[in-house]
Amino acid sequence: MTDDARAALAQLRDPSQFEWYVIPLLLFVLYVYAVEVERRNWNVLFAGLALWGMDWFNEIWNALVFHHSGRAPVWGARGETAYQILIGLNIEICFMFAVMGIVAAKLLPARDARIFGLPNRPVLIAVNSAAAVGVEILLNRAGVLTWDWDWWQAGFPYVLFLVGYVPFFVACFIVHDMPRMRTKAVTVGAILGVDALALAVFGSLGWL
Repeated sequence: MTDDARAALAQLRDPSQFEWYVIPLLLFVLYVYAVEVERRNWNVLFAGLALWGMDWFNEIWNALVFHHSGRAPVWGARGETAYQILIGLNIEICFMFAVMGIVAAKLLPARDARIFGLPNRPVLIAVNSAAAVGVEILLNRAGVLTWDWDWWQAGFPYVLFLVGYVPFFVACFIVHDMPRMRTKAVTVGAILGVDALALAVFGSLGWL
């Protein structure tokens, strides 16, 4: 087991790490979603939940990599946190992704708008994903987001880009643009349902 993985594992789901700032952060996230509910802006609300659900999916398979390799997760979260949920996910990261999809969806232009002559959705998927990878590289250099596998490194960011973030924004934008509310709800329900099932099954096995 790598030193980074050992450090993250040592604080996994330790309630003694709780800090009171979690409460206002939670209220901030709830407020963000409450605003969209108040405005009946269901496109943005479901888009935000879709991205958040995709992050949970990634965090679950990342934890499974650590369990089955016995060496390290693909990415680990270490350092101070109010609560470490999974080996690569703390409560602060969780809240961040809960809001990220809302922000991305609210900044979407009309579907027929073009950016530099190109369809805006693919361009924004690429731009948002690249920006997120850039932030991850800074967090890695700060030592709070750790990478212990050769194929998941700042020197080879294409995997981070394609696996780590492109699916997030693809799901976010597709759900946003779905024409029927029922389809949005079923899609998001399926994403979150898979996450919940995986957490229940793998958690009960002690794999997470």
